[in-house]
Amino acid sequence: MNITASAVRCWRADKNMSTSAYKLPASFKNVQILVVGDVMLDRYWFGEVSRISPEAPVPVVRVEKREERLGGAANVARNIATLGGSSGLLGVVGQDEAGDTVDGMLQEMGVNSFLTRDATISTIIKLRVIGRQQQLLRIDFEEAPTDAVLRDKLTRFNTLLPQYQVVVLSDYAKGSLVNVAEMIAAARLAGKCILVDPKGDDFSRYAGATVLTPNKSEMKHIVGSWKTEEELTLKAQKLRESLQLEALLLTRSEEGMSLYTDQEIRHFPAMAREVFDVSGAGDTVIATLALMLGAGLPIADAVALANRAGGIVVGKLGTATVSRDELLG
Repeated sequence: MNITASAVRCWRADKNMSTSAYKLPASFKNVQILVVGDVMLDRYWFGEVSRISPEAPVPVVRVEKREERLGGAANVARNIATLGGSSGLLGVVGQDEAGDTVDGMLQEMGVNSFLTRDATISTIIKLRVIGRQQQLLRIDFEEAPTDAVLRDKLTRFNTLLPQYQVVVLSDYAKGSLVNVAEMIAAARLAGKCILVDPKGDDFSRYAGATVLTPNKSEMKHIVGSWKTEEELTLKAQKLRESLQLEALLLTRSEEGMSLYTDQEIRHFPAMAREVFDVSGAGDTVIATLALMLGAGLPIADAVALANRAGGIVVGKLGTATVSRDELLG
């Protein structure tokens, strides 16, 4: 990919600042974040498990409660809104009941909805069956958007770009971000801060982003395994430089997070007291990071707060959010 604009650094170079010393703004309403990616609806069926089916050796769940939550890129926008930021969501859903539900939930949360309705597909749904506080089964319904809809989405992205400071590209490899390279090039040319939650086996299409946030398994898939921290650092810095990133943030589950920039390498220990459900934790991390960078925090402070947010959300069931009070409490 040919990068035509200089790298964007969306944080102040202040190594001496820490989250304990930095006072957050009273409001994040002026931080405008455009979230783009795979939009999903997460459905949860909760029930009682008291017997095994006579038809097959599987538990029988008698459903007693149902819940619906925003998932994928929509969960990123939801997390930003919960923390008090202003977000817009650009994505594709079907012309169906699930798409109506997603749109309605976004409006209730105050998220600007820029959803394209594709009549030829169904909205992506992840249905989870929960019994005795344990996930027993997940059923996925998904179809990739059509080429015509994706072209329209790219045009709309370019139209919306001037209105936002920060762009978050949430890639779940469901087909909504096939134009991600063009989006990054346009956002970089416009001087925007670009955060990417990546997927797949080809990270070259994310070249030119400001921050990339792979998890440990995604990182290993791209650069191979490592035996020591020194080997990991060499691989991470090589990847960061080859993709012309300002920073690479590696999320490492129980090992916390590691931040790699051209100026420093910082490790952040895991903050979770108890891991209950990791669903959507990456959404919370990138949403918090984007909001804090948009508010002007140094990147180390922004990562420390994102790490704290991730530690809180894995203690909750399903795709959840973190409030400002929880984050600062």
